Amino acid sequence: MNKQALRADLLLLLTAAIWGLGFVAQHAGMRYIGPFGYSGLRFLLGALFLLPFVLVYNRNKRKAGNEKPKNQKNFLFSSFLAGSYIFIAVSLQSLGMIFTTVGNAGFISSLYVIFTPIFGIFLKRKTGSATWAGAFLTLTGLFFLSFAGGHGSINPGDILLTGGAVFWAFHVLCIDRLVKQTDPLALSAGQFFFAGLFSVIAAFIIEPFFSPWLQSLEPRFLGAGLYSWIPFPALISGLASGSIPFSLVSNAVIPVLYGGIVSGGIAYTFQLTAQRDAPPAHVTIILCLEGSFAALGGVLILGERVGPWTMLGFALMLGGMLTSQRGVLMGHRKEVTNGEH
Repeated sequence: MNKQALRADLLLLLTAAIWGLGFVAQHAGMRYIGPFGYSGLRFLLGALFLLPFVLVYNRNKRKAGNEKPKNQKNFLFSSFLAGSYIFIAVSLQSLGMIFTTVGNAGFISSLYVIFTPIFGIFLKRKTGSATWAGAFLTLTGLFFLSFAGGHGSINPGDILLTGGAVFWAFHVLCIDRLVKQTDPLALSAGQFFFAGLFSVIAAFIIEPFFSPWLQSLEPRFLGAGLYSWIPFPALISGLASGSIPFSLVSNAVIPVLYGGIVSGGIAYTFQLTAQRDAPPAHVTIILCLEGSFAALGGVLILGERVGPWTMLGFALMLGGMLTSQRGVLMGHRKEVTNGEH
């Protein structure tokens, strides 16, 4: 392996670790800020972080005389469409994390690896037997993860996370088309902006009704502490008036910064840089480890317990994801990867 490929693999491994630990940061931040408020802040922060890089990149292209004529309407629509998919996916993911563990969230969100080639059928893409075999293994793993590992009942959070994975797959297919006509870095910043905007709007409209409903549920349905946050409008007005001390939400600052700058801006840049030199098979294998890092972070940082059924579910799901990508691993087709979760 040459040095460039090794460097790319290390960057991809770091990307997978950052994204996996992003679930831990999200869990920690949602103890103090509601799911929509957290997503809104992190995505708007991620867009702001990427903006200077987009401006510098475009300036350098102008100096080199390589800049193509811009279609602002096309860029806005592309950012709006991709941002809409991210908003729906991350909303379902955030709501699901209220009811389940970080490890489950990481692995189930990675189901987009299975869903993407299956949904590609509707775009007239070939889906081989390896994809269906991988889907069977992954769904079997999901059974052990959510049903057998959850004391005989399906966790509602895992259902929401599966729905989120469906929209992550839609996002992958959407990006695969849009990136051919739009600068990837600018599209990333644009989609983060719209996802953040939609999330902030939802924080003001939905959270005031959602929070009381959560508190009316039995504690056994909820992850510890994730329903103790104050609805976003009340939080903003309380902080502004001084009736709510900043110390009440100060512990959410680092998770928001991690989710916006590290998991969003930095990791996405690492991915773009690494994929220029890494073989597609390496990209697939390494980024599939995102769920493993999430589970590891949940155990080491949050003290989550992992039983034998859960471990079996993790192993089957990871095996299924890799099996579904057999064509990529054997070098038969080009691989499409997602951006940040």
